[in-house]
Amino acid sequence: MTTKTIEVRDKATFLPMLATRLDPITKADRYLLARAGYGLTPGAQEKYVLLASIEGVRCASNYDPNAWNDRTRQVAHQWLIDHFDEVESGAVVDVEFILGETAQAKVSEEVQEPIVA
Repeated sequence: MTTKTIEVRDKATFLPMLATRLDPITKADRYLLARAGYGLTPGAQEKYVLLASIEGVRCASNYDPNAWNDRTRQVAHQWLIDHFDEVESGAVVDVEFILGETAQAKVSEEVQEPIVA
């Protein structure tokens, strides 16, 4: 499996998430993914991307972009399926930019200098 952290952004929205492509590495991976219904071959299995929230008690995950109940996660998830290899861990996935609602993609709010206590 390949997992990346991402910032999913939209109008007034910031969602820290994990995106995991189900590209099996071991025989056990292939077997368990097949038993879970993700196809029988590595080629079929790697077409799936699990998107999971990493925010406290609101953790949720889906393999199907249409299963989310909001446009932010639906659009970001489908875009990640189509562009997974282009995304680096820690990248911003900007839904407004993807939909052409803004001319420039958002940048991370990450603090560049370490905070020293």
